[in-house]
Amino acid sequence: MRRLNRKKTLNLMKELDAFPKVPESYVETSVSGGTVSLIAFTTIAFLTVMEFTVYRDTWMKYEYEVDKDFTSKLRINIDITVAMRCQYVGADVLDLAETMVASADGLIYEPVVFDLSPQQKEWQRMLQVIQSRLQEEHSLQDVIFKSAFKSASTALPPREDNSLQSPDACRIHGHLYVNKVAGNFHITVGKAIPHPRGHAHLAALVSHESYNFSHRIDHLSFGELIPGIINPLDGTEKIASDHNQMFQYFITIVPTKLHTYKISAETHQFSVTERERVINHAAGSHGVSGIFMKYDISSLMVTVTEEHMPFWQFLVRLCGIIGGIFSTTGILHGFGRFVAEVIFCRFGLGSCRSTSVPLPDGHTSNHLPRITDNNTH
Repeated sequence: MRRLNRKKTLNLMKELDAFPKVPESYVETSVSGGTVSLIAFTTIAFLTVMEFTVYRDTWMKYEYEVDKDFTSKLRINIDITVAMRCQYVGADVLDLAETMVASADGLIYEPVVFDLSPQQKEWQRMLQVIQSRLQEEHSLQDVIFKSAFKSASTALPPREDNSLQSPDACRIHGHLYVNKVAGNFHITVGKAIPHPRGHAHLAALVSHESYNFSHRIDHLSFGELIPGIINPLDGTEKIASDHNQMFQYFITIVPTKLHTYKISAETHQFSVTERERVINHAAGSHGVSGIFMKYDISSLMVTVTEEHMPFWQFLVRLCGIIGGIFSTTGILHGFGRFVAEVIFCRFGLGSCRSTSVPLPDGHTSNHLPRITDNNTH
């Protein structure tokens, strides 16, 4: 009884078989079929490797929303070298209302030599090359985001030669915390002093002939300091052609939340427009000599997230590749054989296949051997 039930179960399973097996005696192989199969297997192997490469890669997803954080402070990271002695220059930040000067206690004034050493010049040249590539290929920014904290520090390397030249420049570096409103960070002649209506600089004691606002921006960023991130002004160098020269940078800051498989940080991206002009009051070009960085904060915040293809999606795409190539090559092979046989039989160029033949028992067979002789017997 059990054997009978088992036999019925097996018969039922055979009826549900969606992949019926064809006996090998009915299977016909050919050179063309073998060639097409070889092409199909090669294509499948190539596309599988390419698909696995895509599966291992990641991409950055950008989402935008309104920035609702108005109470936190904005951090400004600064590393600028000005071709003037430290006692002649002063740096501070003035906000949009021009009623408060942000404290500049976080800045360090370090006497240095303005000319770079050979190793530092090579670092600056490479950084400028990267900046030019970033302006042409914006997708490289995603590579920089994904490699953050893994890349070497983008800071200027220390001087390796023992220069005997006396310091002729001032390196102003450090960080400041300011309110999240538009403001103006500037470096000009004289130290800044508080004033009831704003602020002022003690420029009267500095000789006009000593004005030289040639400068090099080794680093300028906003928000959390992330090693490996290259900012738009890093490596910038400007040489003043006149004592009374003003350099202006108009900066638009975008708050950014960065989430990758390596880090999770809150930073700020920014774009910049540059302008420089010579101060000449007689010609109508008014202003104050110095370096002015006017920044504004965007009301939108961008969230950058590193994403990866799910494993199930990789399997679905892989099955689609294998099944699609097998089906497509089978259809093309069958169609090609049909066209070839029609041409051969129509024009008598070679062998052709009959569609059926009578058998002695009155039945017909569709599995005939090829007729290779065109003469009638």
